[in-house]
Amino acid sequence: MNVTRAMDTAMRRIHVGNALSAFGLGFTVPYLYVYVAQVRGLGATTAGLVLAVFAVAALIVLPFAGRAIVRHGPLPVLLAALVTAALGALSLGLAADAGAVLLSAAALGAGQAVMQPALATMIVDCSTLETRSRAFAMQFFLQNLGLGVGGLIGGHFVDTSRVSSFTLLFAIEAAVFLLLVVLMSTIRMPRSPRTGDAPAGAGQPARGGWRQLLRNRAMVQLCVLGFVLFFACYGQFESGLSAYGVEAAGVSTSTLGTALAANTFMIVAAQFAVLKFVERRRRSRVIAAVGLIWALAWAAAAYAGLGHAGHVVATVAFVSTYALFGLGEAMLSPTVAPLVADLAPDGLAGQYNSAFALVKQLALALGPAVGGPLAASLPGPYVVTFLAFSLSISVLALRLGRWLTPVQDHPWAARSRVVARGGPVTGAQATKA
Repeated sequence: MNVTRAMDTAMRRIHVGNALSAFGLGFTVPYLYVYVAQVRGLGATTAGLVLAVFAVAALIVLPFAGRAIVRHGPLPVLLAALVTAALGALSLGLAADAGAVLLSAAALGAGQAVMQPALATMIVDCSTLETRSRAFAMQFFLQNLGLGVGGLIGGHFVDTSRVSSFTLLFAIEAAVFLLLVVLMSTIRMPRSPRTGDAPAGAGQPARGGWRQLLRNRAMVQLCVLGFVLFFACYGQFESGLSAYGVEAAGVSTSTLGTALAANTFMIVAAQFAVLKFVERRRRSRVIAAVGLIWALAWAAAAYAGLGHAGHVVATVAFVSTYALFGLGEAMLSPTVAPLVADLAPDGLAGQYNSAFALVKQLALALGPAVGGPLAASLPGPYVVTFLAFSLSISVLALRLGRWLTPVQDHPWAARSRVVARGGPVTGAQATKA
């Protein structure tokens, strides 16, 4: 009972950490381009490089983050990431030349990239097979809430005529990260296997962990599926889809804001409404259903831009696109992250979380680079291409299901069989079911 209470206390603090880290991200990132290009007067090229540095820094540090989490545990890695992000945010608010801005952005981007797999691994360590889906659903809910609230509040701080307003913005972000250091330091994590616990001469665990991951056919298939998921949806939100909306559908910038708000509202409204439905279905089929929902979203986008509809109808169709994406996201959050955790052998959850985060970051880096120019120049082929990507999600998900064990694909049924036999429901028992 005491162990359960301790895990519940740790989980609550982890969720607060998720919300605050997302708040810090939403507080400044939407205004980075304006800050670098206009307020600091460094131009559009430097501002573009800053956004690229965020992605590159994440791609560089995530493989090492996985190894560090496996060897030392997620909490020390999270604390180091928070301090790095705080220093990056503070120095970014004070940087006045291109070199200082890029170095600061690299530190901030690296710190923020490492936070997510570290927090995800902490959720794995503090949850059970029965509570994991709900825990990751809560994480996704709080992340979206934190991003939205952070962006809303940050917008009231900035004034492009005053550099000091942006300095204050980044200083507050740094303070939030340092507050998180204090809060996270109070968490008592349950003991979980670490490769560093192995006796000397037992091999090279980190490298062995990567070899083991690459031999895990189900995990490799999930990484391929994850790349398509993030490339075809998240990677298009702020680039290709918005460019398509303006160029082909003729929507205004205020309508883009409404569409993004509809996406967030759908996630907030649907997250826990769909949770029970999703928990009781095969994970592979839930992901396949998301592919069909997103294909419908791209069909709505095609109608908005290419269907020769009136302005009001086109606007409704375009906003519906973002809302349908939000519904799919709400279904994925309690499905994909717990599946990554369940595929990881004992002690390697951090490595698997970091590998999946690396795939996600790569998709988010390539998605805008491909989607933006294609949407602006060839709107018709753009929506058809990403509609096809969404349908491929369904195909890949069903194929993934063939490589999953019954427990990995349908944990609810496994738990039900354990309960029917009269035993307590534990992760170990469910695995044997």
